Amino acid sequence: MSTLAGKHIVLGLSGGIAAYKSAELCRALVKAGVTVQVVMTEAAEHFMTAVTMQALSGKPVFTSQWDSREPSNMAHIHLSRDADAILVAPASADFMAKLLHGRADELLSLMCLARPIAQVPLILAPAMNREMWANPATQRNVAQLKADGIHVLDVGQGDQACGETGDGRMLEAEEILEDLEAFFTPKVLTGKSVLVTAGPTYEAIDPVRGITNLSSGKMGFAIARAARMAGADVTLIAGPVSLHTPRGVKRVNVRSAHDMLQAVQVHVPDQGVFVATAAVADWRPANSAEQKIKKDSSGQTPQLSFVENPDILATVAQSAAAQTGALFCVGFAAESHDLLAHATAKRIRKGVPLLVGNIGPDTFGQDDNALLLVDASGARELPHGPKQELAVQLMTDIANRLTLHAGSFGVGG
Repeated sequence: MSTLAGKHIVLGLSGGIAAYKSAELCRALVKAGVTVQVVMTEAAEHFMTAVTMQALSGKPVFTSQWDSREPSNMAHIHLSRDADAILVAPASADFMAKLLHGRADELLSLMCLARPIAQVPLILAPAMNREMWANPATQRNVAQLKADGIHVLDVGQGDQACGETGDGRMLEAEEILEDLEAFFTPKVLTGKSVLVTAGPTYEAIDPVRGITNLSSGKMGFAIARAARMAGADVTLIAGPVSLHTPRGVKRVNVRSAHDMLQAVQVHVPDQGVFVATAAVADWRPANSAEQKIKKDSSGQTPQLSFVENPDILATVAQSAAAQTGALFCVGFAAESHDLLAHATAKRIRKGVPLLVGNIGPDTFGQDDNALLLVDASGARELPHGPKQELAVQLMTDIANRLTLHAGSFGVGG
């Protein structure tokens, strides 16, 4: 279930070609369990019809401050009072300038001005030409809107409808959805730095063959996203996977276990939490052939010998930072059977305070999982559910552990 489930959001559309993205955004919000009330300016109706937005939201669309459907003809009052937020997407340069000066000559701006500031946050997704975005007047307006407590999202970069290329595009619907989820997530990891490893590693046999595993990286990416939503500064070291990088997360791509260890050693000194989610190959070929190993007619198979890969989690857990409590280490165990026994033994062997176990064959490549949290006191299960939901629960658990042990062990960020 999305963290947005049960929220009520007023989705405002000002004039701009990016209004077509608002239709997709509305649909995504509804799918996430949000009730959406659409309010459109007259300019917005030149780019998107109220009929379309009503069909997607399932609620009547309001376009005029004189709409008699609301009691006392006060739509600007009543539409915002039960909202968890007002999201204006797209927010044009003109509309943002209007908000800055408190102008309210149509329903949407009037509603933004009349909203209870302490209870109903205002979120803007800017959309405009690159020169309009870069204009000093726009940048001054954005800075002042932020100073006034309005949450202004980033803009995207790329091709624009006018034929130019640059900053100013409205974020895509999924990006806005991620930012909205982050906005409503309690910031239990604010001030913390979190390093996450995710995905498989690939150990080359020759230039076209190698040894890997079935890990998709989805759990690790979900954890990175959940940590960022909770307010942490997140670095994600990812093996060879084709997954979207969570917004606001710094990503480092690696290939082999040796590459991953090097990347971890570079980044871990600045971290307060290390979550080793990656399914690192235990062994690698002793020698990788420089050219493809060819099959001949002899019937003989190539003789391969293997060496053990470095143990990334154990290496980090034995570091001075981890031993003094300045770095909180979390390991993962993907097992095929006897999960509790294997996870318990692995936690002790690796020397980490928390080991998260799951049944690998049941979760590799899937969007859901079930986790077993093992520590010195025993084990606790996070029941089967979407990986993103489990990641949020795990980050909350880790944040609680950091709070409990900060005084004793000096766990920092």
